[in-house]
Amino acid sequence: MKVNKIETLVVKNEPIHRFENDPPKYVGGRYLLFVLVETSDGIIGLGERPTGGVIPNSEDLKSHVEIIHEISRKYLIGQNPFNIESFWLKAFAERHDLRHPSLYSTPAISALEIACWDIIGKSTSQPIYNLLGGQYHETLRSYAYMPSPSSGFSENPELAGEIALQLVESGNSACKIDPFPPGFPSPRNVSLSEINAARRIFESIRNAVGDKLEVGIGTHGQMTTYSAIRVAKALEEYSPLWFEEPVHPENVSEMARIASHTSIPIATGERLATKFEFSEVLKQQAAQIIQLDVGQCGGILESKKIAGIAETHYALIAPHMYCGPIAASAAIQLDTCTPNFLIQEANQSPLHERIFTEPLGLKNGHIVPSSKPGLGIELNMEELKTRVVDHQISN
Repeated sequence: MKVNKIETLVVKNEPIHRFENDPPKYVGGRYLLFVLVETSDGIIGLGERPTGGVIPNSEDLKSHVEIIHEISRKYLIGQNPFNIESFWLKAFAERHDLRHPSLYSTPAISALEIACWDIIGKSTSQPIYNLLGGQYHETLRSYAYMPSPSSGFSENPELAGEIALQLVESGNSACKIDPFPPGFPSPRNVSLSEINAARRIFESIRNAVGDKLEVGIGTHGQMTTYSAIRVAKALEEYSPLWFEEPVHPENVSEMARIASHTSIPIATGERLATKFEFSEVLKQQAAQIIQLDVGQCGGILESKKIAGIAETHYALIAPHMYCGPIAASAAIQLDTCTPNFLIQEANQSPLHERIFTEPLGLKNGHIVPSSKPGLGIELNMEELKTRVVDHQISN
């Protein structure tokens, strides 16, 4: 079996409105970038490169598409898709000289690697998790989102309690909230009034649902070290599930300094790539919850290796899932076979429900992994055709 064709599809996404007054969001970006890898046996593997905020005809999106085809032509077409390690190391080492990963080419490698695993699973009639240790979890815990601060939480913190109650009543046991509005320059000072507003939000949640809902803090790395320490001290009494990216992730020693000042677990990983970067985070004890992104950090096998390194440090994984449905399916495969899995981010739009012949099993705070071969998904081509804005082929 050999790879003989690569296709990329840029797909228009659909916005969602999670809560009243919350602005519409495009889960995974306004446009999704799918990869189809076809073999000489006619098996088609699915992959996805997360796109973030890129738009059609932008130079960023064009470069995302181009590098997938460039890597494919050089390292994958004509090769056996079972040889994951060989493909990955050649594609990664030649571009990075085994020095530093990047969020430019590593996600392209991830997309192709995920598609190869889908081929392997379909070829062997096994879900991917059966090929990476077998099913460890029958169901996966997931977490929901609270509305953004622009929804009025800061002025009316009791609204947070009302939403928390809705989440619990619908079956959720965890959520995440970004209580601090983005500001510039970043990193920035977080004022005492902002900290106290966040305290009132957490107090409202605890008064409404007690300990029935875990709440993670999201911050997108916008704080100075001293601000993050102040925030952690102020919110510690509410036992947050984690403090996510209190500072930008490239400065591991500063994140470690924050971790040493608080009992709140530090979480990071969505902007990191490969085992090399994650290993340093764990070595410096900068985080205890690893939010790797399967679609960006190097793919499924690389994610499994990162999870293994985390396990040796008694750390857990909570994979990032601000992406399209194919990368989300890859994360579910990883979670299912990983003992130190904690919880899965669960982001999906109405499009995610329709773009497969059968929707992903995300519902009411839990995910039921598919037992079908490969990623366990099949594209609804009729739905897809109406949304493709760019289609390119390499063979």
